[in-house]
Amino acid sequence: MENLHKGHRKRVKERYLKEGLDGFADHQVLELLLFYAIPMKDTNELAHRMIKEFGSLAVLFEAHPREIARRCGVTENTAILISLIPSLSRRYFQARWGDRPILNSSQKAGQYAVGLFAGRTYEAFYLICLDTQNRVIHAALVHEGTINEAPVYPRIIVETALRHQAHNVILAHNHPGGSLNPSQADIDVTEKIKRALEPIDIKVIDHIVVAGERFVSFAERGII
Repeated sequence: MENLHKGHRKRVKERYLKEGLDGFADHQVLELLLFYAIPMKDTNELAHRMIKEFGSLAVLFEAHPREIARRCGVTENTAILISLIPSLSRRYFQARWGDRPILNSSQKAGQYAVGLFAGRTYEAFYLICLDTQNRVIHAALVHEGTINEAPVYPRIIVETALRHQAHNVILAHNHPGGSLNPSQADIDVTEKIKRALEPIDIKVIDHIVVAGERFVSFAERGII
């Protein structure tokens, strides 16, 4: 049985080296990942069970390590490895932009924002602080949770913008449900933030709504 598992793991790894992950089913992606946390054991059944427990691979990846360990009966090391994936993805996308990229168009701003939300299955709100040439100084996560349930308080935005010495800012949040249409709450909070930043001469130049790999710009739609 041990040799059978070794042979299976070798075949899966060789397939990845030859084809990449595109042709892998979700449980096969997870199984490959589990190879590096659970040695000398069949991980196929466990991969199926873990995805079934959380409903999807994305929800599993976004779960807290303790929750993964508790619900799936895996070790802390295994749970941490799995939960690292979304954060590593976001770090990768940000790194691709290099140091202090210039976001001088809605297209660039949208593409940059998409990377901030990679792997997130819940709503989050970012303040992208820019200098006078619209170079990124810092992208700050200022809120997690829907705008309707827990408003993004302008005071937090103002404090963050001042702390990073922003000249302009871009607001960005995601719609995990997939809709790109800005809600009335999205529009209202944008206006509140604009009014809060006006007295300190910081301009909101755009608000990006992200859904998966798609985005919409308030500036392009003329609603900012």
